[in-house]
Amino acid sequence: MTTSVPVPAESAVKVTGDRSVTDRLVASNRDYAAEFTDPGMDARPVLQVAVVACMDARLDLHAALGLELGDCHTIRNAGGVVTDDTIRSLTISQRALGTRTVILIHHTGCGLESLTEDFRHELEDEVGQRPAWAVEAFRDVDQDVRQSMQRVRTNPFLPHKDDVRGFVFDVHTGLLREIDPTS
Repeated sequence: MTTSVPVPAESAVKVTGDRSVTDRLVASNRDYAAEFTDPGMDARPVLQVAVVACMDARLDLHAALGLELGDCHTIRNAGGVVTDDTIRSLTISQRALGTRTVILIHHTGCGLESLTEDFRHELEDEVGQRPAWAVEAFRDVDQDVRQSMQRVRTNPFLPHKDDVRGFVFDVHTGLLREIDPTS
């Protein structure tokens, strides 16, 4: 069994002519840079908030939360899971860059709901080496948000744990639903 998703033949590996997706993005960056004006900000988020969310391409966090450039730190990974690397980023965000609030955002229809830890074993069978990381798959998105809130609230490296809230973003309506950490 392969752990790679097959790419449909009609998928746009090449955007136009000989341009790859990366070439298109680099060209877009040149257009962006031509109009760019340094906003004169430093790395400290204006709202003193860090948002931890899933990497899902359907989540436009800035638009969904009404955020502007410079308002927050955004930490994204598969599932929006609070992993050791997420804690690393949150620790730097809080201790070196002044954030005080943590918002956790999972979402409906997450791909991690259809995986299991067997994914790691399948990778090991395929490539001959088991990944050091856990898949962090889950079946209950609300419970996974609670687990992530608990991981933040109990971590000794994070000094600011009194304003940690978790939400589930509905990919069909765009609404956030807050998760009660005690349910």
